[in-house]
Amino acid sequence: MDLTWPVSANLKALALALQRSVEDLVVVVLDRPRHERLIREIREAGARVKLISDGDVIAALAAAIRGTGVHAVMGIGGAPEGVLAAAALKCLGGEIQARFVPQSEEERERLKAMGGDEHRIYKTEDLAPGKEIVFAATGITDGDILEGVRFFGGGARTHSIVMGHATRVVRFIDSIHLFETGARVTIRV
Repeated sequence: MDLTWPVSANLKALALALQRSVEDLVVVVLDRPRHERLIREIREAGARVKLISDGDVIAALAAAIRGTGVHAVMGIGGAPEGVLAAAALKCLGGEIQARFVPQSEEERERLKAMGGDEHRIYKTEDLAPGKEIVFAATGITDGDILEGVRFFGGGARTHSIVMGHATRVVRFIDSIHLFETGARVTIRV
């Protein structure tokens, strides 16, 4: 994969690496007007598009975990989300490529003032250079990796992921939160 290549070339390279056809690929894209052309290019290349309204960090994680049905994430997201995704991917041994895409002259000036370069391609190590990285997330709504919050009388159930780069351990945590004294829980396994 290379950000300087056309979408179709990246999808062909990804399909080759995953030993499948482009038509078997699912690419997650934020559902935004700015992605109309990208969505068209992905579909013209033969891959499927999964549109999401938010959650691009977890989508990036899903692309790095086998069995989620997500093979790539493409498009313009937020810089903080890109850094979080890089940290999560580093914990999994994954890779991200990103570049800043200012949406206004104000953003371009801010990027320049912070020492960023909109022409540079940033990789995982550039965005998450630490050695002691820990990533944690809890699902709010149902997604490809985490279940959303489930409320019940007197409490809630949450599903989280916690992983560390140094430990190379990924933990899924299923938690019960009791809000009221005397709340009762029935757990089915």
